[in-house]
Amino acid sequence: MQAIVLANGDFLAPPDLSDRLAAADLFIAANGGAQHCRALGLRPDVIIGDLDSLDASTRADWETQGVRIISYPVEKDQTDLELAMLYAKGAGAEKILVLGGLGRRWDHSFANLLLAAHPQFDGVSIIFLHGDQRLFIIKGKLHLQAATGDRASLLPLGGDAKEVTTRGLKYPLKGETLIFGSSRGVSNVVISEDAEVELQSGILLCVISPS
Repeated sequence: MQAIVLANGDFLAPPDLSDRLAAADLFIAANGGAQHCRALGLRPDVIIGDLDSLDASTRADWETQGVRIISYPVEKDQTDLELAMLYAKGAGAEKILVLGGLGRRWDHSFANLLLAAHPQFDGVSIIFLHGDQRLFIIKGKLHLQAATGDRASLLPLGGDAKEVTTRGLKYPLKGETLIFGSSRGVSNVVISEDAEVELQSGILLCVISPS
């Protein structure tokens, strides 16, 4: 099962947005993400969050369209995006695509990306889409699903990424350590559509962007 979550950050549509929406089993707007939906003419299945970005008339309009509204208090321990992602997981999503999850506020941008590394989402593929860029977490081993010529940046999170081995990248790593805070893993180049990354310990944030 695949879910799309539209958050309230800067929205840069991926070039294949319509195809991704058509393939999704569940479409969730995280609070102010409903405003993006309205601007785009899209109807979410669910709107979830503290709803501080929705006025009463807008909320009523969504409800008349059959959209499920799940309200939380403003003072809570999770962001609206985390609540939306947890809802998607609880609904059975094995893959979550996040749109509008970056920009606008740096604190939210960093917190949103780090959600993908949280143990509560182990076993769920979480991909942030920002225009033609993809951002996701690597633990263990992962095929990058990138095109030849794409840039692939590997950034360690929360500590060193150890025994990192890459295949199908221009500048290979062979059981090496990427030091937390170092820029060494930035702007590698995909030279094979079978490119993959494997590490023995640690977490990597991978950013795929076209050349």
